[in-house]
Amino acid sequence: MCLLLGGCATAPPVASVPTSAATGVPGVAALGAGFLGDVTAPTPEATVNPEPGSWDGVEPPVGYRVVLISAGDDSGTATLAGAVQDWAARSGVQLERLTASTDDEVEAQINTAVLRDADLVIGAGNAVVDVFALLTPQHLAQQFLVVGAELPEPTENLTAVVWEGATFRGTGLSAASDYDETTITAGRADDAVTAGVASVLHGHTGIVLRLTF
Repeated sequence: MCLLLGGCATAPPVASVPTSAATGVPGVAALGAGFLGDVTAPTPEATVNPEPGSWDGVEPPVGYRVVLISAGDDSGTATLAGAVQDWAARSGVQLERLTASTDDEVEAQINTAVLRDADLVIGAGNAVVDVFALLTPQHLAQQFLVVGAELPEPTENLTAVVWEGATFRGTGLSAASDYDETTITAGRADDAVTAGVASVLHGHTGIVLRLTF
C-alpha cells in the first residue's frame, strides 16, 4: 500500500549484528576493519595482510573441537605446536594432538583427524606441508589450518598463516622468503594461531594470511 499512497514513512534500516560470513560460524565476535582491508571477500588463493590485532577478541564457540597434527622435532615445530596448545587451553577448546615422523604417518594422522569430525584440523611444521597439499583437497568438508607455512595451491578448505622467514610452500618450491627458524617465536606463533582461527570462524578460508611484525 505504501507504494501506492504518498507520504508513507520509510522504515528505518535495521542495525546489522556482527556475525561471521555465510560459510563461517554464526555469533562470533566481529573482525577488526583492518583484517581484510578494502577487500570484502578475498578470492581463492589470495594473500591477505591483516593489520596486527585486527583478529583480537574473536573466540571459538563453546564445544569447538580441534585436532593438531605436527611433524618433526625441530624447535620451530615445537613452538608452533605449543602455541596451538596454549591457545586451546585459554579458549576452552577441546584439543587432540597427533604427531608424526614420516609422510606416511602424516597421511595416517590426517585420515584419523578427519574421522574425528573435528571443527578444525591444524597442521604445524614444515614437514606436514607436502602431505597436506595432497590430502586436503580430498576432504573438502573438513576445514584445515596451517601455521608457519603455506600450500602452493590451497583449496577452499585450507587456510594458512605465514610471515617473513616462515613461508615454506613444499619440497622443491620457491617461497616468499628463506626459511629462518629464529623468526618462529612464541609470540608470533600465538598471533598466527589466533589470526588463522579467526579467519576460519568468519568463513575466510582458502587464503593465505601474511602477518607483519
